[in-house]
Amino acid sequence: MHILLVEDHQDIAENISDYFAAKGDQVTHASDGIQGLALARASQYDVIVLDVMLPGLSGIELCRQLRTTHTITTPILMLTARDLLTDKVAGFDAGADDYLIKPFSLVELAMRLKALTRRHTLTAAATSINVSDLTFDLCTLEAERAGQAIKLNPTTRRLLSILMQNTHRVVTRIELEQAIWGYETPEADVLRTHMHTLRTAIDKGFTPRLLHTIHGTGYRLFVDPDDTQ
Repeated sequence: MHILLVEDHQDIAENISDYFAAKGDQVTHASDGIQGLALARASQYDVIVLDVMLPGLSGIELCRQLRTTHTITTPILMLTARDLLTDKVAGFDAGADDYLIKPFSLVELAMRLKALTRRHTLTAAATSINVSDLTFDLCTLEAERAGQAIKLNPTTRRLLSILMQNTHRVVTRIELEQAIWGYETPEADVLRTHMHTLRTAIDKGFTPRLLHTIHGTGYRLFVDPDDTQ
């Protein structure tokens, strides 16, 4: 496993590097956000470990740029010294896949990175993703449910792609808005309109309902065993 570690605390960086080197993994270390961005763009890694508080470029902004500006899909685990919901939400909004609170166990870090890389490999190897009887082809970008083709416009197709690839979690409104419009988010609640269109396309006339609004947070595509349509 090749890990990009972006961490300005030298002792923590050395401990992580030594631990994974002893396991036969390769760790490339950056001590600030600007260097981390350059390394992430220059080479391919299996996973990125990213501290939130970094000099030069914060971990949140670095993560956001990797996801939106440079479309890097490498799994990202963020390290934070504060166990605050706002920090976690900010990390996930920026595109992080997981987070870990300092101080942490190196064994737990290794387990989480292994899980992230395994999930990413399985997703990348798949040509299509299924949720119940809804199928989305990652190559052709075509969707169908119960054998019926689903008509999508470019925006709803992009939204469905994001949701289908993140069924394990809630995708926040900010994350969806930035994926579609970047930093120039429309003032009106255009996202709600597009989500209504997507919900009509994939759920109307079908059971069970798959697209769920998580009020105050975002949306998630999954089968809710307690949901009765």
